[in-house]
Amino acid sequence: MIEIKAKLVRADSAIYATGERVECLIEFSHKVFSEEQPPSNRNANEAGLENLAWASAQLHCYRKTSYSTPTADKTQELTELIGRTALDAVTQAPGEVIVATKPKILFCDQKLQPGETKIYFFNEFVPRDGPPTYRGHDIRYFYKITIATQRVKSKVQTLTVPIRVLPIPIIARPDELPVTVETNEELAPTNPFVEKREISELEISWHHLKNVTARRAPKFYRISNKRGFVGRFCLFKPAYKLGEDIVGSLDFDGCQVRCVQFSVKLQQQELPIRPQTPQVLQSQSSVGDDASSIQSFDLASIASGVAVDSMHRSVTSGSAREEAPAPTGKLSTISTTHQVCYATLQTQVVVPIPLHVTPTFHTDLVDVKWRLHFEFVTSTMMDFGGPNPESGELKAPAEMPVETMVWNLPVTIYAANPLQIYNPNQTFNLLIK
Repeated sequence: MIEIKAKLVRADSAIYATGERVECLIEFSHKVFSEEQPPSNRNANEAGLENLAWASAQLHCYRKTSYSTPTADKTQELTELIGRTALDAVTQAPGEVIVATKPKILFCDQKLQPGETKIYFFNEFVPRDGPPTYRGHDIRYFYKITIATQRVKSKVQTLTVPIRVLPIPIIARPDELPVTVETNEELAPTNPFVEKREISELEISWHHLKNVTARRAPKFYRISNKRGFVGRFCLFKPAYKLGEDIVGSLDFDGCQVRCVQFSVKLQQQELPIRPQTPQVLQSQSSVGDDASSIQSFDLASIASGVAVDSMHRSVTSGSAREEAPAPTGKLSTISTTHQVCYATLQTQVVVPIPLHVTPTFHTDLVDVKWRLHFEFVTSTMMDFGGPNPESGELKAPAEMPVETMVWNLPVTIYAANPLQIYNPNQTFNLLIK
């Protein structure tokens, strides 16, 4: 009996970024039966040597979706890539292989003595152009290291090791790639004993990502409805990493409409990307022309720092004519915060970003975005009740007229360093009898 064990070298986290190297230790052992078991149950191979014809390992990215996708071209491309004698990984997992690295041969014609163990080292780069690990409503992307072996005169056996992949944005300027550690290399004196190290594309991507998420660019949004000015929201930066907190402030000073309470939800949008027919495009254009002629007063007006195409209109519950909403796709609420702020002049909003979610990305079938979903409960009652003649304190009103206003603010979420996410991996094994 042969036992195969696989364990990732990175023990604290089974998470990798696109372009990062995955390292795995693969162990092949010839297990010996106990003396209590009768020898009649052993076959010829188990009585002596175990002969493995070959073993290989490679990285696969699978896609499982309910969308209709043309698979003819992709199947032909994978057939040319894999070849005739390689492992057919399509039949090994419930999904379609969209990214496959070249298989690496671990050994050929390996003989194992009883109790003998052989350990092999496998390493591979995660493709930069591949999608991240994502588990959505209508589509899934997942990565697995496929370890395959075949005993002589037996069928092929496979062992899969799942990993999580985070997307790293590719630098748009390729001229930044040939950068060395020495920034003033031309001015510094030449030292033949100092080894020069070229910075990899992944390191430049991490440096660029750090600059993007650390940059503070406060933007102020003026929020109002048909009754008047509600408040002003300040978002300190538009880009965040996994594990960070989205921090903002709400200022109700000088408002014309009281905000009784509000809630902020961090939502993930799954927008399908599908080819549209000319009839659909024509109907959308006609709807857009009609909507542009409607002058609605129930809008969340955004004052400064936001382009016209990124404005988000908010419709209150008392609106008579509503504009056609933009496609939202499938929504998933990740975290929520709620505050009662009737007599509050200024407050802050803190929405945490979990480490297990998938950052912003897009493929040829889906576009995953993030947004902050605000729900404001407003009232035209500026004074909170009347004074109580007995105690001299304010007496809460029995009824209060309220309206609800909704506003969506898009944000961008990037990946964090995989080493900062604690996700211990386990050992995966396979027994071949």
